[in-house]
Amino acid sequence: MGREAKIDRKTKETEIHLKLNLDGRGESRISTDIPFMDHMLTLTTAHGFMDMELSATGDTGVDYHHTVEDLGICLGLAIKDALGGMKGIKRFGEAIVPMDETLARVVMDISNRPALSYRVSLKKRTTGSFDVGLIKEFFRALVTNAGITMHVDLIAGEDPHHISEAIFKAFGRALDQAGTLEERLGGEVPSTKGLL
Repeated sequence: MGREAKIDRKTKETEIHLKLNLDGRGESRISTDIPFMDHMLTLTTAHGFMDMELSATGDTGVDYHHTVEDLGICLGLAIKDALGGMKGIKRFGEAIVPMDETLARVVMDISNRPALSYRVSLKKRTTGSFDVGLIKEFFRALVTNAGITMHVDLIAGEDPHHISEAIFKAFGRALDQAGTLEERLGGEVPSTKGLL
């Protein structure tokens, strides 16, 4: 049995049901009413070797903001729950991922100190009907609820779809690395304070 979590969240704007297994095989069933986010989260699960079942509906007739932000909230809560006190994890993770002309880096510390540094300069903010500027809001909600310090840097890139793909793949890989159990810790919290 893996490190798993189940989150059900309903507001006047969205309804989200999420099952997450951090020790999965990269399998997913994702339907969020926003095809672009379905694509990005599928990439995250595949490259982060986590399994995810996710269904979400929201007021996408207004815009995508509420649904994207609430997806970040729910995934953050699920990550925190699945990590179960963060005992024995490596804690730090990083990944640099290319996607054609794009190169993106994600570095994280699962520290219970939520912070997001998002250095992604975009010349074009949309791909299809999706505003990729919302990705920052997704990750801000995620790190706040998961207790993660995370830096996202766009090293190179122009196409907003490629930029988004590289970031979500790098996030999945960095999370997989940071959340991996380190046998040498003997189940202890990875901090000289003894507490995260």
